[in-house]
Amino acid sequence: MVQATTRHVMVALTRYTKSFAPFAVLIFGLSLLVIGRLYFTKFTYGIRTQTLRVTSPKQIVRVNSDYVVPILYTRVNGLAGLPVHEAKISFISAVLPAVLVAKHEIEMLKVRLDQLESNGSWEHDDSIFYQSMRKKFRGKSISEMQARIGTLPTSIVIAQAAVESGWGQSRFFLQGNNLFGVWSFDSKEPRIAAGEARGRKTVYLKSYKNMSESIINYFEILSSSPAYEGLRTARSGSTDPFELLPHLINFSERRRAYTRQLRTVIEQNNLTLYDTYQVDPDYIFEK
Repeated sequence: MVQATTRHVMVALTRYTKSFAPFAVLIFGLSLLVIGRLYFTKFTYGIRTQTLRVTSPKQIVRVNSDYVVPILYTRVNGLAGLPVHEAKISFISAVLPAVLVAKHEIEMLKVRLDQLESNGSWEHDDSIFYQSMRKKFRGKSISEMQARIGTLPTSIVIAQAAVESGWGQSRFFLQGNNLFGVWSFDSKEPRIAAGEARGRKTVYLKSYKNMSESIINYFEILSSSPAYEGLRTARSGSTDPFELLPHLINFSERRRAYTRQLRTVIEQNNLTLYDTYQVDPDYIFEK
């Protein structure tokens, strides 16, 4: 939200300074005050999302702007019947809003932790939130959790979702909005049995209400598992998807072949285009 709002200010500034050159300095000064307030005041924002169950690919709104309407698609059926190029575009358009909503939710967790750190006293709900974050992200302090919690460039998320779900063809994606083949070890949570067992044990995969939930869980895994400590370190110093890809080697038993495949998917489908996309600010509100 901060980035989107700031961008609106700068766009407006450019327009007005072209028309009213004598007032450029004044307008520039006022814009700095607005931007400063946005960057140095911690707000919590929500997103007005819409959930849509897909029975036909025609329902998927094609993304043609870097401001994305936050539609959360579920049970995305019908992609298999499209030409390959059309199926990929529809898949990206369906997944991208969920990625951006998930990244927003993770960022809001960090903002709330910042708020807790700056507050002198906590209410009961604050303590519950703090303890849940410690358990989820395996952090012993707010600073340690802040160092762990994070996301990845949108291009990587889409590429992994495409590879893991077969560009939206897997049964777990179609029936459970599970983009990354995340397993379930808890019989009390929604899940789907895999078609094949491992040994004598039935394998289960998680089922989510929508794709955004799946992506949030994926970010939580990357932010908490010891297997991705190297990724978290690299992420703190770079947002370049191609620098971060090698650190996903533990995500698949295929290891380097897997990370090379992700790079190919990103390059062949120009997925870095979406790294600058964000939720349309018209759908964001201050809580």
